[in-house]
Amino acid sequence: MRHKIVAGNWKMHKNAEETEDLLNELIAKLPSDVAVEIIVAPTFVNLASAVDHLEFTNIDVAAQNMHQAESGAFTGEISADMLKNIGVNTVILGHSERRAYFHESDALLASKVNTALKHDMRVIFCFGEELKDRQAHQHFNIVENQLNDGLFHLETKDWVNIVLAYEPVWAIGTGETATPEQAQEMHHFIRETINAKYGGDVAEDVSILYGGSVKPDNAKEIFSKPDVDGGLIGGAALNSDHFAAIVNAI
Repeated sequence: MRHKIVAGNWKMHKNAEETEDLLNELIAKLPSDVAVEIIVAPTFVNLASAVDHLEFTNIDVAAQNMHQAESGAFTGEISADMLKNIGVNTVILGHSERRAYFHESDALLASKVNTALKHDMRVIFCFGEELKDRQAHQHFNIVENQLNDGLFHLETKDWVNIVLAYEPVWAIGTGETATPEQAQEMHHFIRETINAKYGGDVAEDVSILYGGSVKPDNAKEIFSKPDVDGGLIGGAALNSDHFAAIVNAI
């Protein structure tokens, strides 16, 4: 069912002590009765402690990535079973940094999605165009292809465990942000694309997050758009005051 979500992707930040400090700040500052799901995604080495620390709170924990294989000789990688075993039931897949720096293709991501769903995990699936694509007026085609190649092999029933995160690559960590109108335009296109493939029920039920330099001063206007169901937050998620303000902007 479509609902509001604010997820904080901590990327490669915060050691164990810093993670505990930030979690304590979030527990103190985030409202317990807010009508929005709150998720944080610390680094792999701090996931288990974060799950324990947040056990009796309304803050959930997600992983930033996972491998598509069940197990094997994949040095440095983490499997779905390992994540589930420590209480992590949500995973971010397809982030633009994984696509750009680690050359993750839509075919690889489709395999990762399959593995996550096999283990009853929820997937936050990221996608979006680069600046050159938007300047060439290809942004709708790029997004449609990413959805088609990464997710449209799924059955209708699988979409209950899919959350979408549209992240224009040109607005990640750059200080640039899509205007609320640009975000709404793309989110509406995404919903219509899903509707054409799976029908209105799936299209209306899936939550579509915006990710791309969301800050306290622009969150409320972005989140007010009818097809924007929350945000995947990067830098601002590392500041408890900023993250709390974004959550309260829903």
